[in-house]
Amino acid sequence: MDIADYLEQGGIKATPNRILTLRTLFEASAPLSLLEIEVLIGSMERSSILRVLNLLTDKGLVHVMEDGRGVTKYEVCRSHDHKVADDHHVHFYCQKCCRVYCLADTHIPHIEVPEGFETRNVNFMLKGICAGCNSKA
Repeated sequence: MDIADYLEQGGIKATPNRILTLRTLFEASAPLSLLEIEVLIGSMERSSILRVLNLLTDKGLVHVMEDGRGVTKYEVCRSHDHKVADDHHVHFYCQKCCRVYCLADTHIPHIEVPEGFETRNVNFMLKGICAGCNSKA
């Protein structure tokens, strides 16, 4: 995936900071916190990364979740239509190793909300022990 094209499809001008932040998220195997992104990038101030993340979130290219410990994590929306949240999936927080896993094939069920309400984000986090930690027991 070309990062600049992905940004432009989402209506965002491709700048070096935006490309670097989004590339970091694309290359991650799990959702990342602001601190984790900052460490991986190494050359960008936290406030700059946060501004980029807020823009990407507002435009629907990145979604935000709470990881089970109260830490905010960011993940690329891999939907083809940034205006429709069709890539909502379940996440799993391992209470032993503290990792967050994307269960991309486990979709969040549709939930009806009262008339006049509009759902824009869903955080569906399961908590327990991951397969790796279970096999070590």
